[in-house]
Amino acid sequence: TNPPIDPLREGVVMSLAMTLGKKESIYKVSERGARLIHLSSPLINAAEMEDIAELAKPENGGFLQETLSTRYALEDGPAGLKKTLDELCDKAVELVRDQNVEVLILSDKAADQASLDETTYIPPLAAIGAVHHRLIKEGLRMDVGLVVETGGAWSTHHFACLVGYGANAVHPYMAFETVKQWHQSTTTQKKMKAGKVKESTLSEAQENYRKAVENGLLKILSKMGISLLTSYQGAQIFEALGVGKDVVDTCFKGTTSRIGGVGFEDLAKETVMMRPEVADMKMKLVNYGFYKPVPALGEYHINSSDLAKLLHNAIGLDKKVSAASNRDELENDGVKPASAADYEIFQKSLESAPLANIRDLFDFNSDKESIPIEEVEDAASIMRRFCTGAMSLGALSREAHETLAIAVNRIGGKSNSGEGGEDVIRGFEIQDVDERGRSPTFPHLAGLKNGDSANSFIHQVASGRFGVTPEFLVTAKQLEIKMAQGAKPGEGGQLPGAKVSDYIAGLRASKPGVTLISPPPHHDIYSIEDLAQLIHDLHAVNEKAGVSVKLVSSIGIGTVACGVAKADADVIQISGNDGGTGASPLSSIKHAGCPWELGLAEAHAALYNNGLRDRVTIRVDGGIRTGRDVAIAAMLGAEEFGFGTIAMIAEGCIMARVCHLNTCPVGVTSQKEELRKKFPGTPEHVVNFFEFVAEETRQLMAHMGYKRFEDLIGRSDLLKENDKQMDRVAKTSGMKLSNYFAGVPDSSEDRSFLRATLEGGQQVMKEEIVHSNGFSSDLDRDLSNHPDVKKVIADNSGETVVSFSIKNTDRSTCAMLAGDIARAHGNKRFRGKIFVEFNGSAGQSFGAFVLPGLSVRLTGEGNDYVGKGMHGGEIVVVPDINAGFVAAESSIVGNACLYGATGGDFHANGRAGERFGVRNSGAFAVAEGAGDHCCEYMTGGVVVMLGKVGRNVGAGMTGGVGYFYDADGSFQDMVNPEIVKVQRVVTDLGEIQLKTLIERHYELTGSERADEILNNWEEEKGKFWQVYPPSEKSTPVVTPQAEIIDLRVSASAPDGEMCFLPLGKVMTPEQAQRCAD
Repeated sequence: TNPPIDPLREGVVMSLAMTLGKKESIYKVSERGARLIHLSSPLINAAEMEDIAELAKPENGGFLQETLSTRYALEDGPAGLKKTLDELCDKAVELVRDQNVEVLILSDKAADQASLDETTYIPPLAAIGAVHHRLIKEGLRMDVGLVVETGGAWSTHHFACLVGYGANAVHPYMAFETVKQWHQSTTTQKKMKAGKVKESTLSEAQENYRKAVENGLLKILSKMGISLLTSYQGAQIFEALGVGKDVVDTCFKGTTSRIGGVGFEDLAKETVMMRPEVADMKMKLVNYGFYKPVPALGEYHINSSDLAKLLHNAIGLDKKVSAASNRDELENDGVKPASAADYEIFQKSLESAPLANIRDLFDFNSDKESIPIEEVEDAASIMRRFCTGAMSLGALSREAHETLAIAVNRIGGKSNSGEGGEDVIRGFEIQDVDERGRSPTFPHLAGLKNGDSANSFIHQVASGRFGVTPEFLVTAKQLEIKMAQGAKPGEGGQLPGAKVSDYIAGLRASKPGVTLISPPPHHDIYSIEDLAQLIHDLHAVNEKAGVSVKLVSSIGIGTVACGVAKADADVIQISGNDGGTGASPLSSIKHAGCPWELGLAEAHAALYNNGLRDRVTIRVDGGIRTGRDVAIAAMLGAEEFGFGTIAMIAEGCIMARVCHLNTCPVGVTSQKEELRKKFPGTPEHVVNFFEFVAEETRQLMAHMGYKRFEDLIGRSDLLKENDKQMDRVAKTSGMKLSNYFAGVPDSSEDRSFLRATLEGGQQVMKEEIVHSNGFSSDLDRDLSNHPDVKKVIADNSGETVVSFSIKNTDRSTCAMLAGDIARAHGNKRFRGKIFVEFNGSAGQSFGAFVLPGLSVRLTGEGNDYVGKGMHGGEIVVVPDINAGFVAAESSIVGNACLYGATGGDFHANGRAGERFGVRNSGAFAVAEGAGDHCCEYMTGGVVVMLGKVGRNVGAGMTGGVGYFYDADGSFQDMVNPEIVKVQRVVTDLGEIQLKTLIERHYELTGSERADEILNNWEEEKGKFWQVYPPSEKSTPVVTPQAEIIDLRVSASAPDGEMCFLPLGKVMTPEQAQRCAD
């Protein structure tokens, strides 16, 4: 329930420190309570284990210690594990209660070779969990620190589990020994001498390993919103998948395990299988292909090059046919006829593959006789329920992204922009296609038709706000809030710098070549109140578009889904952990999220039981590939279905798994021109795939005797366990799916949830209505409907000035007006001028999405998110003339102001709250102080602070410039130095830019602080610091330039012409008039 933390940019609030020893009550402060062994890290090496042993001596503290072995004889067989575990717990209780042991070490280290040959061991997680819970039961847990000494832990997830289930520290002796052997190997030493591997000592190499694991632990904690490892320790923030009740009750008491699974004997058998003799005594470790498939020995990957070949055969795609080869010479651009027989082969390959999903264990259990397929709903209406996954332009090439959008628009489905924005040209229907299927507007695409549209149905708004402009928002038919990604919840999106081309950087308002990492979703996306506000903002700027919220399939999603429905979302998307992600760190995509089957069933049930199911449409995605998947998802409650990676395969992806390297051999995920020309897909290929999926769905419906697809939705009673599949492998034989899925409400009789209920009880199709804001947008409606305002917008010329009173229940004020302007004239084509004056206390998101031609002045105060998504124009906030406070020392606007701003001029005569200018990529802003995290994740624009700021300035800042007034010399301690540099204002252009902004600030606000600085400029200018990232080092405001160039001092206009002041020149009369205006 906590919002995520950024462990890199906000690590100042995090710690991995742990303690060993007997803890006293937190309510009892005494010297005895401070007698603990303090560890800076939960990972301890051999030398530190010896140091801890030394502390057992009376003269060193007298911390009594004992080591308990977790090994047992092989001859005891599988039953020996549980027997030994019980004995281990008994012994632990005896040592702590009767002998006052304060440090207990659980070790699976064999004493000698004979012991290694004759014994096996209890898995360390089972051992620590069982001892931890037994000590809790006996009331002894706070009397002892538990150390796990194991050879079975090496990855970050292993350590997180051990600590999460009770360990105070872990000694991974095998991992450190592996690092030692690697370091001492001849190959490594040669590489060090040749400069191919950085030279290091053994201790440095082992410390590097520890540091890597620590960074991984910090990221795991941060995704859960936990600052301290001491809070995470023993907190059991996990869900178990495939673990039986007896194991959970003994070792992981209180952990959710919804479908049952393996028991103690299964664990014992699997542990023994990992013994060396099973691997034929090979000294080289086997690569099991956990990340990339290894055909011979690796684990099964559903998406593979073999699967891609089968699908390509079915849909008529030849990966060798592209713009780089002979496509122009071939009939129908080389698209072969679709083959139903080949699709059946593709389908059967998935059915006969190793078990990989919960749905693989299901079978259908119809309550009707089969019917002829001719009686079943047609494929076209089923395909309207199909969507593509949120894959961004940037992660995908233009060719791949636009082809998917065109294809899904052809079938009447819903394509998704992802979080990278879209070119405005895609908002217009394609009408210039020739007989060869080519368009001068989209010359890189093939197989086009007049009337096609490359505009994504769904436009996504994520934490990075990349590409989110007023025009982007109003050209959407649905707006999706990416609360999290199924494959890596708690983290923002990532785009490697190599993929940030000039075109992508332009769309995202960022710097070419600079890696883009979205902030964790903790600004206006995570808490239900802030999420409700963002939903309100989006409903305001585009009243005709529904709002969807993307949630991660995990335990508790039902409660969250109910909150989202009450916040007036129109669609809830359930994302499973199988969702693809082409640019994530490897440690981000394992052990996070859950299968969509679990989250979907829980969300549907919670919404249904709370009378909210008719208010929202449920969409599901994450590894959906076939008609069978669609049917099962429908029975568990889904109405719409998202296809991600499989849709990419349908346009030519060959699963090379190099998405993050920008080297995709078929141009699906590359921004390199020469590779993009090798893109083999056309919209027809993708349409062929969706038609096959729809026809497969129809065949299943005919077999089950159902004519209408909607009659399957929510009918989990039509599913049963497949006994044959359950018995295929030992791990699934103990699972009980029926217990969990029986909890889905019986909706076989009452189907009213499939329709939206209006006031008065009338039911209509859900897609026919969109939730609208209530009284909180009344002021915005009055503003938008003002006749003078409407005339200026309609004429695209002239000026008007209007005035209104405002109160703090008036939210998202100006968003509707911004939407009206953007609908009529886009981001930059409005030539009129609208001046709006407000008096009072504004509610949240005042001035959201303001754009060029719109100037807003608030006399009073603002709340959080002032200027959210600002794209141009002007926002000025000043205190009431009768205010009795000193403006420069008082807050006048709230937190996260200018979040995601892409342009505009902002002036606040007073202080701002925390996170000012987060992800600002173009606004020019002046305020008189701010809280923590100012300019966080900033990628462009200019921020001037005329007063004190909090800590962590410039964290994650990759573009733009900041100027900070430092009267008392304390500023440098407030800066996060990871990326940005700090210097005095050393260039003439920098001084002119700074002074011009302060002068405008004084003219617009009457700021006393600005007046004081300007009246003593020669002295005061030396108190300013300039903060800049490496990407700005070569700019003229940071580094002196030989040539005379223009200087930007404003971002309010749609282009730069009126916003530049040539150095050494005076303003033209036109420029002077504009400034006066």
